[in-house]
Amino acid sequence: MNSPVDPTRRHFFRQLASRLDPQSPAVASWRPVPEINAGDGDVLWSGWAGRGEVFVVGDEGRILHFDSHAAPEQQGWQTMKVEVPLPLHGIWGVSPDRLHAVGWMGCVLGYDGQHWQRVQGGVVDEEQGRFTACEENTPLFAIDGNDAGEAWAVGDEGRILHFDGQGWQPEASGSRINLRAVACTPAGNVYAAGNEGTLLRRDQQGHWHEIDCPFGTGFHAMLVLNDDELLLAGGRYFVDKGGFRGELVHYCQGEFHNLGAETEMPRLRALRAYKQGVLMVGDRGQLFYLHDNQLKRLECNTRHDLMDIITLPSGEALVVGDFGTIMTAAPEFEQALAVPKDQQPSSHWEQMASPTRRQLWGIWQAHDGTCYACGDAGTVLRLHNGEWQAMPSPDELAVHCMWSCADAGLFAAGQEGRIYRFNGEQWQLHFDLHLHVTILAMWGTGPNSIYAVGDEGLILHFDGLSWKRLPAGTHSALYDIWGLDDRHLLAVGDFGLALRYNGQDWKEFNTGTEQFIYGVWGSALDNIYAVGLSGTVAHFNGTRWQLMPTRQQHDLLAISGNDSGEVFAVGTRGTVLRLDHNHWQREITPTAMGLRALCVTREGTVYAVGDQGCILRRSLVPE
Repeated sequence: MNSPVDPTRRHFFRQLASRLDPQSPAVASWRPVPEINAGDGDVLWSGWAGRGEVFVVGDEGRILHFDSHAAPEQQGWQTMKVEVPLPLHGIWGVSPDRLHAVGWMGCVLGYDGQHWQRVQGGVVDEEQGRFTACEENTPLFAIDGNDAGEAWAVGDEGRILHFDGQGWQPEASGSRINLRAVACTPAGNVYAAGNEGTLLRRDQQGHWHEIDCPFGTGFHAMLVLNDDELLLAGGRYFVDKGGFRGELVHYCQGEFHNLGAETEMPRLRALRAYKQGVLMVGDRGQLFYLHDNQLKRLECNTRHDLMDIITLPSGEALVVGDFGTIMTAAPEFEQALAVPKDQQPSSHWEQMASPTRRQLWGIWQAHDGTCYACGDAGTVLRLHNGEWQAMPSPDELAVHCMWSCADAGLFAAGQEGRIYRFNGEQWQLHFDLHLHVTILAMWGTGPNSIYAVGDEGLILHFDGLSWKRLPAGTHSALYDIWGLDDRHLLAVGDFGLALRYNGQDWKEFNTGTEQFIYGVWGSALDNIYAVGLSGTVAHFNGTRWQLMPTRQQHDLLAISGNDSGEVFAVGTRGTVLRLDHNHWQREITPTAMGLRALCVTREGTVYAVGDQGCILRRSLVPE
């Protein structure tokens, strides 16, 4: 999305006229970015950057991807697999796993973090073997959106498409002029611009209205300065000049001003807020920097047409264009992808004081609202008045899981297949399997029905009188268990294994992955999540399992949620994911420790525990 220029700098646009000086000294030297996988015949039209990643789109469906977090074998610029070989002119998104690209023949692509898929456009007449002459195939040239995930794409013959978060629908623009630029304002307005000085504005009711412009400029780019203030750039053909001439137009509250009317510029293709001013690129490799009432031409070692500007989190930028051109003025391209420390977003998570350095394996909110954590060497902690306190140990063995209910009290289980019960003062041995098998998870419906699962396909059931082992039909480890009632339970384990219980027997249930599954949680029978190795998340919708993109390489070890719809997953290297509108978003945490268990409490607080006694807290309720 176009970044608005700082309000303190808006005034100088109104003062620009004949004082623009194209002969001012260059402020930076722009150089090619090394190791670009693009040929001399490729035009790169646009790009997007965020969270350490860059995507560049161009002719023949080419999408180049640079991921600064990639594994060593995947470092550098990679050409992404796209099944639609059509020129892509624009790309936009809210995150690297929620992107849209638009282009020739009305092509609209969507990216979920793993795959690019054609959404619409590019309709082919199978009998004639060529593109159909239909409205859906109208070429698209630009896209922009807002923080809510809405987007607009514009193209030939006044074509405007709107993405509402679910799908794309056409909107009536009231114009047949070719549109080449679109921009969203912070207040929710949307502008579209194109040939013959066309400028359209979308009101809050979703209707487009044309704004009369006295200039016949063909607008190619637009920068939002304020909700009703724009900088527009483009050009038009002048017979007396024998070619295209660039024009820069300022619009504010219904009034237009041609800035630098006497300044010789090529046709301008893009402009973005850049450092303390505005960066502009155009034909024949020309770059300009507008700052302090002066227009400075920048040193640029290319004569190829430049098509777009990609601003980076550090404040630096890339420019892309003809002949596979990607250039930057940043001293170190990879460093420019990183967000400066003073600009990094703050974390919603805080690290709590922990009374142990032992590894913590489990966390549980009891029936009375008290939270407990458990771990190595018999560690059991209780949260009291906002502080974690050590409780008596059941024994010297590791405790991996806990469970409680009002009429049965608090249970703890772990190594050697031992289960303990707390009587309010001390732990008492409740069951001993007498095997070198670890119980890894517990779940129950009440004092007369408690289940426990663990190593070697272990499944135990307590009926209120005694614990009995149930036949599992597998010797694989079972890491977690979740249930709705005594006839609907799910246990997960090695190589994507899931066992489903119907009240009588356990049967295998294919999760659609061969990765180890470490955690499972659901809010209903048609809304169940399972997490595991290498960022694996599978979702069951009541009919089938489907893998969800997370763009994570770290293992996910636990998942939890509450009745309010909050769902989180945690894993190695301090990884925390939050489910946001059916998309998993990485959250910043103050630790790189492995997180092995979490609990989303009924009151709206989330706790995560893990290695070396690490305990994190996040509040979902404004304090």
